[in-house]
Amino acid sequence: MKPLDRRNFLRTSTAAVGASWLPALAARAANDPARQRACIVLWMAGGPTQTDTFDPKPDHANGGPFKAIDTAANGVRIAEHLPLVAKQMKHLAVVRSMSTKEGDHGRATLHLRTGNLPQGGIDFPTFGSLVSKERTHPDDDLPGYVSISPRGFGPTALSAGFLGSRHSPLVVGDTGGGYGGEEGGALRVENLGLPAGISEQRADERRALLEESEADFLASRPGVATDSHKSAYQRAVRLMKESAARAFDLSEEKAAVRARYGRNRFGQGCLLARRLVERGVPFVEVTLGGWDTHDNNFTQVKNLCGTLDPAWATLMADLKDRGLLETTTVVWMGEFGRTPGINPRNGRDHYPNAWSVVLGGGGIVGGQAVGKTGADGLKVEERPVSVPDLLATVCRAIGIDPNKQNMSNVSRPIRIVDQAGKPVKEVLA
Repeated sequence: MKPLDRRNFLRTSTAAVGASWLPALAARAANDPARQRACIVLWMAGGPTQTDTFDPKPDHANGGPFKAIDTAANGVRIAEHLPLVAKQMKHLAVVRSMSTKEGDHGRATLHLRTGNLPQGGIDFPTFGSLVSKERTHPDDDLPGYVSISPRGFGPTALSAGFLGSRHSPLVVGDTGGGYGGEEGGALRVENLGLPAGISEQRADERRALLEESEADFLASRPGVATDSHKSAYQRAVRLMKESAARAFDLSEEKAAVRARYGRNRFGQGCLLARRLVERGVPFVEVTLGGWDTHDNNFTQVKNLCGTLDPAWATLMADLKDRGLLETTTVVWMGEFGRTPGINPRNGRDHYPNAWSVVLGGGGIVGGQAVGKTGADGLKVEERPVSVPDLLATVCRAIGIDPNKQNMSNVSRPIRIVDQAGKPVKEVLA
């Protein structure tokens, strides 16, 4: 029989009693007055159709075949294929009046994710990196920004820009292939464990030897490259600690919980997002792609909502049950919306003029819709909201000053959000 050493004893004990003490521990952490706020972004890559989700037009030809359903928020109706999210609407606020100018996927994605368009050689950081800069400590074991299955992004859409590599996202799950179930690739951090046959003591000795051998070289060549190397290595070492690595182990969750989120990459990604914010990660994004529905829009959107609905609704309920919803802001958005008019291929095309995002949880007054589009959905009629407005709103919700400045790579101070951005006060608690 294998000896029951300290490590095996702890592992066995954790498996036996984890179901009882982990929720209690999480509840205590969630109710800690010093607990910092976090943000989870549900990124809908490709541009989700507002008309078939959160701004239905059932009485107009542009509305398509989907019905509108009542929600837990009085007077707020959404499309029929999100019935579970409808039950969570008291915690959610729909902004139906986003109005932007970029209809190209790449440029629009950068605009929404950084608050800026490419200009003057400035390496703008993505919003998650900005939050990481404000909310992480150099000694934190877990990263400040985690991106789960960020498929379809170019490198600049995940870049920490002038903030440096320390605030780059930890990417979980591969970035290629389709958007199918777990068989398409596990949500894991590569090379997180030690190689077979290498003890922690031996690994520590190897790390000490490496640091000693590199010390003179790094000291004689200060700069971005060497700082990035040191930062990346130190982050990797901290992440390999057992306490940090366990955050990514979904096998600790009950089978019934995993099933409620959905046994697919997005559903399990939402579950992982909850585990990460529970452990203090301030910014997590989960990507659900496939929303570029130029063809066969209605079948595609119905299928996408079949994945989105249980995952998002369960995330909201799970955060609420664990005392985390009041300190976690949840944002649902893509890079733009889609045409209210239906094209000859039964699809909808790119449409930045008038579209929707959804905010919920911490810092947000749920149970409402803000802004309005016309009966045909073509124009914003009330309360237009820009990209800087949206990001300023998210900043205020999570307790970050959008006017704070960081020094850029061109030696020019840049605000977290452009000064033109005005928070949508109607949705802020």
